[in-house]
This record gives sequence, structure tokens and C-alpha cells, in this order.
Amino acid sequence: MKAWRGALIALSFLLLSGCLVTFKDPLPAREPAPKGLLGEWASTNAWGEPMNLELTRLGNDRYQAVTWFKARPHEREAYPFTVSRHGNRWYLSAKVPAQYGGHFTIAGFEITDKHELVIYNLDLEQINQAIAQKSLDGQGFQTDDGQGVQVDSPLEKVFAYLDDPANSDVFVEAARYQHQAKAK
Repeated sequence: MKAWRGALIALSFLLLSGCLVTFKDPLPAREPAPKGLLGEWASTNAWGEPMNLELTRLGNDRYQAVTWFKARPHEREAYPFTVSRHGNRWYLSAKVPAQYGGHFTIAGFEITDKHELVIYNLDLEQINQAIAQKSLDGQGFQTDDGQGVQVDSPLEKVFAYLDDPANSDVFVEAARYQHQAKAK
């Protein structure tokens, strides 16, 4: 599980506490990634382990993230994903393994002026509050690794909620990567 958790943290699909927000539908693959997203990135996870992330193009508006710990370069995990820009935010979406519900996760991301890739997870408690207040539809679930919530609302309703400035604090920074220069 540690390798799986590390890989997901690399993409910010699984919150450090083991909490997960999933969605019935993925982001459609109809938009190219922003300039500067593809390439090699490096970070240190919450346990102090150096990690690498390589983002590449798989095909038309489909991408792949390959993650690995620097100490174990041959133990790599690959995750296909799509990206979408909605409002002022960029999002990525990837399929979640069956033991975590088998649906999709959505995370926010930005590339800073300092060439950092910052990935944001959705705060599980705030998504649960949105469901309780009927802003979103969904239900909770439990895995061996912690709580989760599946959002059943259509993507239009999800983005209306996420794009509302009153909900800007629903995003929490989960990972920060430095872009790695290519060797000459």
C-alpha cells in the first residue's frame, strides 16, 4: 500500500489522511495540457521520501503520470489522466482503482511563475458539507485506508460549485513539485 499511496500523493489523488473524493464521470479528454505541464518533476512526500513524477502525452488530449520514489527507481506506477480548464482553474482527472470505488478523482493544479507544479485536492469535509447542504449529490464510503465520498452530481453541477468564489477554500494544497531541467 505504501507504494500505491506514494504514487497517489504524487498526483494528489489521495489525501495524506487517506480520504478520497471520487466522481461518477471523468473530465472529458478534449483539451490540451497547459504549456509547461509535461516533463519531469521532483518533490518530497509527507514521509520525507524524494519522489519523481514524469508527465507525458499518451494521445489526443490524454496524458500519463509515472511516479516513483528516488530510492526505488524501478518500482514505477503509471496513471492515465485528462485535463480541463474550467473558469480560472486547471483540473486533472484519473480513474481510481476498484478497491477505492473504481470511479474517478478530480484534482486542481497550477504551474507557478517559479516553475513549480502545485496540486490541490478537494477537502473531504467540505465536500461532505456540500452534500449535506444539497449543493452536491453523493454519499460516503469506507475503504481499508480511510473514508471517502462519491459525488454523483453531473460535472456541470460540480463545476458550478467549484467555480463559486465562496467555495475557493474547498481546495487544499497536497503536493508541490519542482520542474527538473533536461540533461544536455
